[in-house]
Amino acid sequence: MGGGTHSLPHPPAEHGAVPVLNAANVLTMIRILIVPLFLVALLIDSGQSTVWRVTAALLFVIAAVTDRIDGQVARKYGLVTDFGKIADPIADKALMGGALVGLSILGDLSWWITGIILFRELGITVLRFWVIRHGVIPASRGGKLKTLVQTIAIGFYLFPLPDWVSPISMTLMGLAVIITVVTGLDYVVQALQLRRHSRKHAHR
Repeated sequence: MGGGTHSLPHPPAEHGAVPVLNAANVLTMIRILIVPLFLVALLIDSGQSTVWRVTAALLFVIAAVTDRIDGQVARKYGLVTDFGKIADPIADKALMGGALVGLSILGDLSWWITGIILFRELGITVLRFWVIRHGVIPASRGGKLKTLVQTIAIGFYLFPLPDWVSPISMTLMGLAVIITVVTGLDYVVQALQLRRHSRKHAHR
């Protein structure tokens, strides 16, 4: 996008001046559309076809890259919308969840790992809605680190890599699970503190 930040307007989303159909939201929708294509490619021939396996891995990488780009575009050019705030995490969870479930279906990843990560993601989503009237729990650095490590670990499992890489893949996934659990507990603490703080102010 030539011309730097002066080439596009920067109206805040809350003023209603930002169109829903913008570059950031289009990238989010593309990511959502990639998910079923990725899953089909992954599951073809029970994941044994090298060509389809690489295709699935590349689709996952493309989708993961758009996840990073759309957020940057939205913030840089003032394209943050309510639709984007809802659709972006849905797209992210659909991609990660789909990859984990697909790998578990193929027997490449233990179901308990998929279960822990999906339980955490679902739990945090419910938690956010539980405290929404008291305030918003912002995305933490730990949460961003969790997403990054999960993405790298899943990428290692998706690509048809030689057997000697397996310990590295397992280590990365183990690290991803630990960060997932720790950041999940952190969100729970934040939610409880937010409710407690809100109730204190309400009784004053």
